[in-house]
Amino acid sequence: MKIKRIVVGSLEENCYIIEKNGKAIIVDPGDEYNKIEAAINNLKVVGILLTHSHFDHIGALSYFEEKYHLKHNEKIKEFNYEVIATPGHSKDSLTFYFKEEKVMFTGDFLFKESIGRMDLPGGNSLDMKTSLELISKYPSDIVIYPGHGEKSLLAEEKLYFPYYFKILK
Repeated sequence: MKIKRIVVGSLEENCYIIEKNGKAIIVDPGDEYNKIEAAINNLKVVGILLTHSHFDHIGALSYFEEKYHLKHNEKIKEFNYEVIATPGHSKDSLTFYFKEEKVMFTGDFLFKESIGRMDLPGGNSLDMKTSLELISKYPSDIVIYPGHGEKSLLAEEKLYFPYYFKILK
C-alpha cells in the first residue's frame, strides 16, 4: 500500500491518496480538487473516507463524490481497515486503522506531539480522554497520519498521553 500526502487549502490540511493494486481511496478531500486529482493520476478511485466534517476536510468532497459516483465512508471491499470512533475534536471524528500496514489516519483527533482542539462546536474534553484511552490500547508501532502536519509513530504520541489525561476533565 502506498500513501501520498497532498497539503491543501488555507489551513494546510492533509489529504491522502491510499493506493493498492491500481485502486485508490481519497482520505479527507479538503480543498483544491485539482491538486488531489493530479495525485490520483490514473488510479481507479474506489472510496472516499472522511475523518470528520469540518470545512477544511470536506471542501472538495462533493466534487469527488459526483465525479466518481461514490458516497463517503462506505465500506471499501478492496481495502481492509477498521473504523474507530474517536470523538473529542468533533462528535463525528473517526480514525481509520489499516492493521496489516500498521497505519492510522487520525484526522484532527491526534497529531504529531499534540491532540485536536476541543473548543469548536462538537468538541468535548471527556470524549477526547475516552478516545485517547481507546487508542492507547493499540500497538505502539503504528504510523499515524494526521489531518495537519507530519506523520508520527503512535509510540511517540503515547509518551504525551499521561499529560493529556491530567489536563482533560
